[in-house]
Amino acid sequence: MKKILIIEDDEDIARIEADYLKSANYEYEIITDGQDAIDKFDSEMHQLIILDLNIPTVDGIQVCRRIRKSSQVPIIMVTARTGEENELIGLEVGADDYIIKPFSPKVLLARVKAMLSRVGGINSSVINISNLIIDPDKLLVRKDDEILKLTKVQFDILYKLASNPGVVFSREQLIDMGYDNYDERDIIDRTIDSHMKNIRKILGVNVDGSEYIETVRSVGYRFTLKS
Repeated sequence: MKKILIIEDDEDIARIEADYLKSANYEYEIITDGQDAIDKFDSEMHQLIILDLNIPTVDGIQVCRRIRKSSQVPIIMVTARTGEENELIGLEVGADDYIIKPFSPKVLLARVKAMLSRVGGINSSVINISNLIIDPDKLLVRKDDEILKLTKVQFDILYKLASNPGVVFSREQLIDMGYDNYDERDIIDRTIDSHMKNIRKILGVNVDGSEYIETVRSVGYRFTLKS
């Protein structure tokens, strides 16, 4: 049974989230303080985190940043803060998804299910291109002798691009790769641009100094044909 870590200081909201998770047969743990969350998080125990931004001691942005130093567990940020910039900040520090209060618990549960269904769920072959190895069964990316840490959404997008080198994918297609039912959600072009910026930063440059992923102006992105 998969266990979800709820980091939320509003007891009523945390209880509602917990009740819906329990109804879907997920286990859960509730932590109300940011520093406690950092101290108690266990990557072997928790398969997903629901993280509120406005928590005491250490805020959600810092909690996400700290957890990302040691784990690529899926993180869904929850916040009352509105505005595109806040969403992009969350993605920049490593969140996989973002939901704004007030929200329907059913929507949150659907996003949890979608995120967990993608973890280890890509039944395709290992990609070995240039000095990269991309293993979908292990959700692992290796560059030379270094293991690179990508979030689940970032991995899904990279795998699709690398599986089709030279093919240009629009932002809409990339949204579809990284998120289920994207047409029902507040996903924007800049969300994908933020993910692509993070992926490029993690990958660094190819052996010849070129980018692994090229931007095709006004269209989208493609994985280069370098070998």
